[in-house]
Amino acid sequence: MFLALSLINMETYTMPFSELDNSKVSQVGGKNASLGELFQKLTRKDIRVPDGFATTADAYRGFLSLNNLEHPIRAILDRLDREDFNNLSKVGKEIRQLILNADFPEPFTEAISESYHQLKKREKKLRSVAVRSSATAEDLPEASFAGQHDSFMNISGTAQVIDAVHQCIASLFTDRAIKYREDHGFDHLKVALSVGVQMMVRSDLGCAGVAFTVEPETGFDQVIFINGSWGLGDNVVGGIVNADQYYVYKGNLKRDCAAVLSKELGSKEKTLVYTTGRKGGDTNTVNKNTSQIKRSQFVLSDKEITRLAGWCLKIEEHYKRPMDIEWARNRSGELYIVQARPETVHSSKKNKNKLKDYALKQKGEEILTGVGIGSKIAAGKARILQSPKDAAKLQTGEVLVTGITTPDWDPILHKASAIITDHGGRTSHAAIVAREMGAVAVVGTGNATSKIKDGQPVTVSAASGNEGKVFKDILEWKEEEIDLDKIGDPRTKVMLILAEPKQAFRYAMYPVDGIGLTRLEFAITNTIGIHPMALARFNKVKDAKIRKEINRLTAAYPTKEAYFTERLAMAVSTIAASFYPRPVIVRMSDFKSNEYASLLGGKQFEPEEQNPMLGFRGASRYYSDQYLEGFRLECEAMKIVRDKMKLDNVILMIPFCRTVEEGEKVIEVMKSYGLKRGKNKLKIYMMVELPSNVIGCTEFAKIFDGFSIGSNDLTQLVLGIDRDSELISKVFEEQNPQVRTFIGKTIRKAHKAKRKIGLCGQAPSDFPEFARFLVDQHIDSISFNPDALVKGIKNILIAEGK
Repeated sequence: MFLALSLINMETYTMPFSELDNSKVSQVGGKNASLGELFQKLTRKDIRVPDGFATTADAYRGFLSLNNLEHPIRAILDRLDREDFNNLSKVGKEIRQLILNADFPEPFTEAISESYHQLKKREKKLRSVAVRSSATAEDLPEASFAGQHDSFMNISGTAQVIDAVHQCIASLFTDRAIKYREDHGFDHLKVALSVGVQMMVRSDLGCAGVAFTVEPETGFDQVIFINGSWGLGDNVVGGIVNADQYYVYKGNLKRDCAAVLSKELGSKEKTLVYTTGRKGGDTNTVNKNTSQIKRSQFVLSDKEITRLAGWCLKIEEHYKRPMDIEWARNRSGELYIVQARPETVHSSKKNKNKLKDYALKQKGEEILTGVGIGSKIAAGKARILQSPKDAAKLQTGEVLVTGITTPDWDPILHKASAIITDHGGRTSHAAIVAREMGAVAVVGTGNATSKIKDGQPVTVSAASGNEGKVFKDILEWKEEEIDLDKIGDPRTKVMLILAEPKQAFRYAMYPVDGIGLTRLEFAITNTIGIHPMALARFNKVKDAKIRKEINRLTAAYPTKEAYFTERLAMAVSTIAASFYPRPVIVRMSDFKSNEYASLLGGKQFEPEEQNPMLGFRGASRYYSDQYLEGFRLECEAMKIVRDKMKLDNVILMIPFCRTVEEGEKVIEVMKSYGLKRGKNKLKIYMMVELPSNVIGCTEFAKIFDGFSIGSNDLTQLVLGIDRDSELISKVFEEQNPQVRTFIGKTIRKAHKAKRKIGLCGQAPSDFPEFARFLVDQHIDSISFNPDALVKGIKNILIAEGK
């Protein structure tokens, strides 16, 4: 037998990446075949991929055969408790030890040694290699075994490489791998293991992370999501650190213009680096505290983000499907793609036009917040587990609470109705598994294991955008299935009111005609948090504590003003890109003075007013010396969106414009800041929310390109009601005949002036008769909050007689 093996050509045992592609999956597994595909086909497209080689499935089978391991492995597996898997750990350990005690055939050892020598000749800078497992099933070569087996990093020297290959082969029988194959009906001995040996990218001296060519939560396919942290990528994949996050718009990558939609600075508390020495097949690493300077820096520049995203797009186009990609950058600043595999969660969904919306029916006591995964709600008893060894404590349907999960948790996660972790991010193990299982998770809470009591009833919600929340007790919620193919297509334009930029990815898939209202004040509050004048006039901020906090928040940006303009531009760009080329109407900020004062540094720059609702707000602020510099920052941000990002679907809208003269002043100020009506197709709309807007609509139409009726403010001012007053709240009624008269007049005047006009508000979804009134007036568009969209469309269709 040994003689026969020794006569086999070296290629039977190893193959260089230059000879591998996706047709070789049965020989080297999906991971190594993909690495070969990347190296062979995509390096010619200027994508940097580390060179390497792979051992083959034949080499694995020859190793088992030479050592007569098949029968003893099968005998050990026959003792596996397939009901409760109570002896899984014992069975796995026994098989792994059996494999580690067996010797490699000499030709196999020689083939690894020679291939390693040739790799060092090809890569002059090679100092160490990564050694990764890649499994393949005999009958189903396309089957995925991602995350089931071991890998070893920073390996150097022939003996260590051979030892690491041996360790990888033994990892075919890790506990999680055995359980996975049992769950999916694979014959253990018909699955073979290939090992990839690849030039090591020393990201421990640089940075690393993960990228998806679809948005991980929604599957929205027009953005690329990238995250990263200092040091080895294990901290990102494992969710140990709060990593930087970047979204990049594919449309702008293709148009070769500014494409970075958003950047979120992660805290990156730890940096995983290598230490010297290696024992028992384990590469030694240590998680060091990241310096404060590095924590306040993004790991990638805009240029690097764009380059990396461009590579991801090319990889997706090559594979013709969404991809899950790992990247690394060394100390010299060289970026590499180190792995690429098909994304499996969203690309495998059969009915992508059916969505389910979740919403809590009652308010609860909020215990924790974190990163929400799964866009749904679940509830149950909380069960705190310290490690997978505590698996027996978790009952089906309970909520798993732990510090962090790894692949070792996989055999028990399916029992949990929800997952809550102290650590982790959007691409952490817990997040990925939750998506694959269709479960809900809130990760990266910081202190779930200490804040939640074992056995405590909790409700876990990830139904409101990116933020996940954990509530005390079992709350009631509603679920609504939305079939996008059957939602209807009214003649009247249907648009959305949207506040949270990250929700745009989900709602962009809805059959709507665009965004009828995006309020800048929501973006300023949620993504900036600092009064714009405190940034424009930072040197005049008096409070030392406020100055210190502003310095901390803006540390990653070149200037205080850049913090405001970049973050505001990115918030709006995220929405505009998601809906492109559909129109997105962005209302310039409409804080009242008391609301502005609540922003960091705001009290120093805001007047104290008796009635802020009717005071220094809207258009009156934009040309006033008290806010002119703040409005300049708003305009500069919108100029970035429209001119640099080329998102010309953005329409700007002026709120609370009392007179035509005031409107003319604002338009002149905007023009001085580079936002000129008609330039680059720029349209400027006005909110109709004052009786003077209705009466003077014809004159306003001469300086504005369109209108949107703000029914709340218009109703309060027509009826003389403070809408915030509970004492007279019953009188507040949008369906009041006088209010309807004002709305009807506005629509007719706008159309006579050949101006588009829409309405934003709750009434058309709550009251079918109000929807009928608007349809009868031939209004151009009606905008709804997302939770009222389906009901609103039904009311419009009924009114149109459809």
